Amino acid sequence: MSRPPAIVLVRPQLGENIGMAARAMANCGLDELRIVAPRDGWPNPAARAAAAGGNAVIDSARVFDTAAEAAADLQLVLATTARPRDVEKPVHGPREAARLLRESGARAGILFGPERSGLDNDEVGLAAAVVEAPLNPDFPSLNLAQAVLLMAWEWRMAGPPSETPVPSELAAAEAFEGFWRHLDGALDAAGYYREPKLKPTVQRNLRAIFARAGLTDQEVRTLRGVIARLSAGGRAKDY
Repeated sequence: MSRPPAIVLVRPQLGENIGMAARAMANCGLDELRIVAPRDGWPNPAARAAAAGGNAVIDSARVFDTAAEAAADLQLVLATTARPRDVEKPVHGPREAARLLRESGARAGILFGPERSGLDNDEVGLAAAVVEAPLNPDFPSLNLAQAVLLMAWEWRMAGPPSETPVPSELAAAEAFEGFWRHLDGALDAAGYYREPKLKPTVQRNLRAIFARAGLTDQEVRTLRGVIARLSAGGRAKDY
């Protein structure tokens, strides 16, 4: 049976919000909290106090330096954001996203951005899809703990975990990152990025194309082999 998704708090600012997010997770049966570069360090006494009994989630929380590191072993990553984006990604409401998580059977995680600014474009780029709640368009911002509770509740209400075997062949984020760096480096060496000002946008768009594909480990190895042989004129090692 699939595990509940990991909750990934990226650069959270207030310990109280981390604690209230942990409490929301415990309410809904989620227990894996990953924290990326918390502003006030970790452990945080304010987080423990605000967890109001959700100490098991706080005690088992893991801290990472970057969102990419926090998502490295995940096979399906969703990003919550209400910010305009210049990358085309599937957009789901919370309920639809919860069903996707249930049905995928993958090792999954949900990214939540810092209270003031939300996720940046590179962090959203780690995700296969975006989650947006249909809130008041004039005031769509949620408190961090509210956002976590919304997704945790929808996941809980979506039903029991899928009994479909976890598709272990689906590439984890770390493998996908290796492929993307390989492709990006090869394109750069070949002079593909002709306009320096447009390079970041082109990179994000290319990355999004492959992220939407849901590549398996074998597909990642195949693509890396293709890149290597093209780069070496047909004389390169297999992956």
